[in-house]
Amino acid sequence: MIEFTPVTRNIGAEVTGVDLRKPLSEEEVATIRRGWLEHRVLFFRDQHITDEEHIRFATCFGTENMPAFNRHKTRVHVLDQVSPKGEGGDEWHSDNTFEPVPPMGSLLRCVRLPQVGGDTLWANAVMAFEALSPPIQRLCEELTAVHDITMSMKKAIAKGHDFDLAEVQARWPPLERPVVRVHAETGEKALFVNRASTTRLVGLSDRENEALLPYLIDHIRSPEFQVRLRWAPGTLAFWDNRSTQHYAVADYTERRIMHRVTINAFEQHADRDPDRGRGREVGVP
Repeated sequence: MIEFTPVTRNIGAEVTGVDLRKPLSEEEVATIRRGWLEHRVLFFRDQHITDEEHIRFATCFGTENMPAFNRHKTRVHVLDQVSPKGEGGDEWHSDNTFEPVPPMGSLLRCVRLPQVGGDTLWANAVMAFEALSPPIQRLCEELTAVHDITMSMKKAIAKGHDFDLAEVQARWPPLERPVVRVHAETGEKALFVNRASTTRLVGLSDRENEALLPYLIDHIRSPEFQVRLRWAPGTLAFWDNRSTQHYAVADYTERRIMHRVTINAFEQHADRDPDRGRGREVGVP
C-alpha cells in the first residue's frame, strides 16, 4: 500500500509502498498524484531505476518537456556538476518561468554524490502567498511581472558555458506574467516571482520596484515554508513547479550527477488556470 510520511508540516513527504521499476496501475498513479498535490514535493528512496523507467514513471503524470538547455536533446537531462556555485541553481526559483509554458513538474534522480553536501531545498509558494498580509495579497493579485532569461544566461556564460546571449534572448524574449499564479488543479494561489528570472513589476516606478520586488522574492526564504532533502543514490524527488520553488545548495567541489525528466500538464489539468502557465511577450498587445 502506498503511504506518505510528511517530512515537515507544510511541505514534503516520503513515499513508501511503491516500486518504480514496475509499471504503475491507474489506482497507484491517482494515489501518487493526490499525494503530490497535497505535499507538493515527494521523495522516493532506494529506487535504483533506469532512465527508461524514470521516463515511464514521469509520463504517468504529464507529457515530456524538453529542457531549454538540454543541448543533446536527450529525454533524460543529465546534470553533471563539480563546482556549481553561481550557476543559478543556488537561488530560489521555479523552473524556466521565462518559457511560454513553464514545465508543470520535475522528477530528479540522484546517481552520484559528493562525500558531503549537494542538498536541495523546496519552498511552499502557496503558503508564502497566504502568509502575506491581506493588503499586500490584494496588491500582488493586481500586478504582473517581467520574466527574462538574460540574468541566468549571463551567469552561465560567466561560468564558462558556451551560449550566444543574443540568440538565446531572441528565442526567449521577456514575458509578462501574473505575480500570483492560480494552480490549474487545486485553484490555490501561489507567489510567482523568483530571483533567477523576475526582473521588474509592471507599472511600478523604479523606486517602488526597489522596495517591493526584493521583498517578495526574499519572502520565500522563510524556514517555515521549506523542506531540505539529503540525497542518496537511488533517491528520486518529484515536485510541482506550479506551487513550489527550489534551491540547490552549491556547497561541494566534487562530482555530483543527477538525472532529470521534466513534464508538462496533460491538457485536462491545464483548463482551470486562466493564464495556463503562459506569459505575454513584453511590448506585444
